[in-house]
Amino acid sequence: MTATTKNQNAIYIIGALFFSYGFITWLNSTLIPYLMLVCELKNYVLAFLVTSAFYMSYLVLSLPASYVLKIIGFKRGMALGMAILGIGALLFIPAAQQRNYPFFLFALFVQGGGLSLLQTASNPYVTIVGPLDSAAKRISIMGVCNKSGGILSPIILGTLLLQGTDAIRNQVNTTTDPATRAMLLTELSSRVITPYLVIGIVAFVVALALLKSGLPEIETGQPVAGQLTERGGSRTSIFDYPQLWLGVLCLFLYVGVEVLAGDAIAIYGQSEGMSIGTTKYFSSFTLGAMLAGYFVGIFCIPKLLSQQAALRYSAILGLAFSTLAYLTVGYSAISFVALLGLANALMWPAIWPLAIDGLGRHIKTGAALLVMGIAGGAVFPEIYGALKGHPGIGNKLALFVCTFPCYIYIFYYAAWGHKRRKRVYSLATEPV
Repeated sequence: MTATTKNQNAIYIIGALFFSYGFITWLNSTLIPYLMLVCELKNYVLAFLVTSAFYMSYLVLSLPASYVLKIIGFKRGMALGMAILGIGALLFIPAAQQRNYPFFLFALFVQGGGLSLLQTASNPYVTIVGPLDSAAKRISIMGVCNKSGGILSPIILGTLLLQGTDAIRNQVNTTTDPATRAMLLTELSSRVITPYLVIGIVAFVVALALLKSGLPEIETGQPVAGQLTERGGSRTSIFDYPQLWLGVLCLFLYVGVEVLAGDAIAIYGQSEGMSIGTTKYFSSFTLGAMLAGYFVGIFCIPKLLSQQAALRYSAILGLAFSTLAYLTVGYSAISFVALLGLANALMWPAIWPLAIDGLGRHIKTGAALLVMGIAGGAVFPEIYGALKGHPGIGNKLALFVCTFPCYIYIFYYAAWGHKRRKRVYSLATEPV
């Protein structure tokens, strides 16, 4: 089997993994209104702990994940991450049986821990498995897989969990009998058991399949064709890469606005006067817009559009759509929030290759730092939830304040920040 064939097969395997990441990650948009009802949460700050618990695991566990990868490699690291993801899914069963919100949050944290290991391994893997200048194209293909899973997850889980919830909520709010109230909420809570049992089983099967697969291991100590390497010796510290650290902040802000556009759109719609039954599929609109953006990346990068240009134009679109969402109301505002998905689509594919360019043997640590940036998804929903409950701010201004400044920084990184280098470089010409 040639190296090209092996790389193509690796892309197919990683694509399947990215589909599973998307399916799990975007279940949160459905879980927020579901757990708000099941666990009788009193405010949005508590409700958005769903995303905080999930994404905070990236901050806590990604750096340890890089050390794990140094020991066991990319392939076994991905298999281990998938197994941890399965454990997190199975923890939903006792959490649902007890209707225990902290237990649900712990299960989400464990799931996020599995994904942090998976992301730390798979993102640099797909970046360095081929030429650097087409890395954004490969990551865009992964994005299509990821968001295809993400589009399906709220539709499937929304149908299973949120069917008839408006009527159940009315019954819960109007009943005076504690036993009837508990029975209604217990019945609703039990709906989550079967889907998460299936997710757990599938995750373990995929973990075993990864171990048995022919996925090639990639050594990161050698230069990659088209990648920048240092003249006059190697760097000794991860702190010698300004473009990486600026990229970590860029990724932190990007994930924050991406999660807001996907996970908060249902809550945003409810604040505009729409019912749970109407808003339960709204995150699929955001992900559909992202999917369209990924196809732009696949067909245009690098032939018609450089990675840097894609990031610049994406930031400009983000500035425009966040402003229009603030200035409009009802379904028009919802449309512009969903269109933030289009603006966000090419940011992840562009930030990764720009940030890890030239890291060489430091790439696993650099990847871990970037994955830690995913913690932006834990921070921004909480800020949004706190601001929207403030009487002087409200729903629309809260979203604008949380998104507009982020897109300004992302534009800065695309235009100037990624060019920051501490030393002089030359182009490597030898492939791995």
